[in-house]
Amino acid sequence: MSARRVVLWRHGRTTFNAQGRMQGQLDVPLDDVGRAQAAAAAAHLADLGVDAVVASDLARAVDTARAFTALTGQDVRTDPALREVFAGAWQGLLSTEIAQRWPSEHAAWRGGDDVRPGETGETRAELGERVAAAVARHAGPVEGTLLVVGHGAALKAGLVRLVGLPVQAAGALAGFRNGHWAVLAARGPGWALEEYNAGPAGASVGAEG
Repeated sequence: MSARRVVLWRHGRTTFNAQGRMQGQLDVPLDDVGRAQAAAAAAHLADLGVDAVVASDLARAVDTARAFTALTGQDVRTDPALREVFAGAWQGLLSTEIAQRWPSEHAAWRGGDDVRPGETGETRAELGERVAAAVARHAGPVEGTLLVVGHGAALKAGLVRLVGLPVQAAGALAGFRNGHWAVLAARGPGWALEEYNAGPAGASVGAEG
């Protein structure tokens, strides 16, 4: 039986988030604010009856997941298929630097268009397919609730794919905030969006997204 509910949880803040830098698949750790956000959100999520936890293998996602499992005693599986979008030459650059050097491409990306970031990066369609496939694979053996800990662009692209919306629908959704989550509920053969950008007050302090 596949999971009845999937919670998509974005990692806490990093220094790159605070500076407005594109992280992509660079392995940037949580900052102090991010650790506090993860702890605040974990305390709330621990009451949801999570049956399994899987995270991107990047440190910011793993450490966010561990804030949760420290309360529940569960194990965290990691999966590189849940990593953030690969953003090519944009990775590590400030948003303002990207806008100056790639103005039309950056504007299209920010607007939700299915462009290839940083010249060699993943399109949103490619990203959504990768993440949605990973979520479905991990949801398969879970009978209750699966907690997926990942990244803003990756989780949003995966969510859009999982609920059957076109890639362009990503532009109509606000960015995932640090430490916040979305909830998908099983409905027939697919998924329905129940919550988006949910989180306690403690996760909102200093959140980017």
